[in-house]
Amino acid sequence: MDPVTGSGSLRHKEADCGDGRCAWARFSSWLECVCVVTFDLELGQALELVFPKDVKLTEKEDALGTLSSASGSVSLSVEEGGPPTCIRGGVPLCLLLFYFRQVKDVSVKRGYFQKSLVLVSRLPYPHLFHSLLQIVAPEFFEKLAPCLEAVCNGIDQWPSPAPGLTLNLPVMGVVLQVRIPSITDPAGGSPVRQQENLLPAPTVLPTLHELDLYRCFQSVLVHLQMFWELMLLGEPVVVMAPSPTVSSETVLALVSSISPLKFCCDFRPYFTVHDSEFREYTTRTQAPPNVVLGVTNPFFIKTFQNWPHVVRLGEIKMAGDLPKQVKVKKLSKLKALDTKPGIYTAFKTFLHKDKLLLKRLLKGIQRKRPSEVQSAILRRHLLELTQSFIIPLERYMASLMPLQRSVTAWKTPPQIRPFSQDEFMSSLDHAGPQLTSVLKGDWMGLYRKLESLHLEVICDADLVGWTRDKSEVELVDLILKLREKLVKARRQRLQLKDGVLQQLEVFMESVSSSLPPDLQALLSTPSTQST
Repeated sequence: MDPVTGSGSLRHKEADCGDGRCAWARFSSWLECVCVVTFDLELGQALELVFPKDVKLTEKEDALGTLSSASGSVSLSVEEGGPPTCIRGGVPLCLLLFYFRQVKDVSVKRGYFQKSLVLVSRLPYPHLFHSLLQIVAPEFFEKLAPCLEAVCNGIDQWPSPAPGLTLNLPVMGVVLQVRIPSITDPAGGSPVRQQENLLPAPTVLPTLHELDLYRCFQSVLVHLQMFWELMLLGEPVVVMAPSPTVSSETVLALVSSISPLKFCCDFRPYFTVHDSEFREYTTRTQAPPNVVLGVTNPFFIKTFQNWPHVVRLGEIKMAGDLPKQVKVKKLSKLKALDTKPGIYTAFKTFLHKDKLLLKRLLKGIQRKRPSEVQSAILRRHLLELTQSFIIPLERYMASLMPLQRSVTAWKTPPQIRPFSQDEFMSSLDHAGPQLTSVLKGDWMGLYRKLESLHLEVICDADLVGWTRDKSEVELVDLILKLREKLVKARRQRLQLKDGVLQQLEVFMESVSSSLPPDLQALLSTPSTQST
């Protein structure tokens, strides 16, 4: 999602331009709308208010529980006084933030007042909007609609977000001072430079979008290396948590752990049975998709028993100076009635744990170091880890480019050399991650794992269906390419699921036997097999 423009799914009517600018133009540069949703145990939930009033929900959003379960959105819900929770679906379209209040009220049927204040934005700034909700929501629940309308009019006076600017955003007597992130920011972001002589004194938000990584990972710190590798490889992961807050923040922390690389697989920080992909993600007739899911419903324990990586989190319990760490367990031990935390996986990490990092964090706990500082240490460690992984690739790609001095006016432009996987892998011996990272382990195996994933995807594909309308030349080409991959997989001793190589060999033999005798003979010759 673009940090400035974003992309939204709500629709505004054509705004009237009267005072030199379009109505709600500045408001819509921050928020799509503000909604109030009421809940009834018998009637369900209903949309009570929408500001600005000209906002129109799409039919899909209105049908899916008035925004709160809209597919294709990231949603942050805040239990009164609590941290944010997120729901994401499909293509990122909108960020939804909820402040839910439930209090006893004898005048209401079933004895409870239940209502949510919802912010909808195209901007991926959960920390900003969470802070905004904490200010606005308590006052709203006392004064209701008039208060909300005044807040929206105030937001419509905010300056529009522009990359690199530090802005003062007044709301209900409070000034939030923020810096809009820019693509030119150094790794880790740029600090907010506090502006003086402001009345009232501003509340400085150090970040608009970054999570407290230390809080998110505090019960799995010893397994941080494993999670980084799982995210880098795009493995299917289910996070089972005791609350939507823990579920969604953990998933968002996981997918951000490979920054500055963008996590390109799907992720759902809070996945429920109402999501449109529920059937697709819970079927057992095919391999789990490459998605990271966060769930809280105990129903999912049995549903996701066939997934390769399941993380069960419990409430944080302190064990001395360090929160009790979740243990790695075998997948076969994942039981529906067992509520004990655990990481259920057969995954073996390629790299060793960074013991120095753990010692540094433990020392920070003993010295009562702020969580923000601990998070900064974690974020720097993960950033350096990712950079160590991608620098050799960047260096090799640069070597493929022609030198500037070879470009002359009297010759045709020189061509970029083609990428060679074998050549790249051989370059790692002298120009690999060991030049920038002190972390030991099988870095080579981590790169090769991507090749393993490709083979597994090929194995799961409908190859027989693909061959039905293909020519003999295409079938021979397929067999030769698959044979080359299998030879390379055995030579490099790739880590593969059981039966992958055997299944592909059976397929090749089946296709080969359907070809004319002369082609079968060609495929069986030594020169062809070594191609």
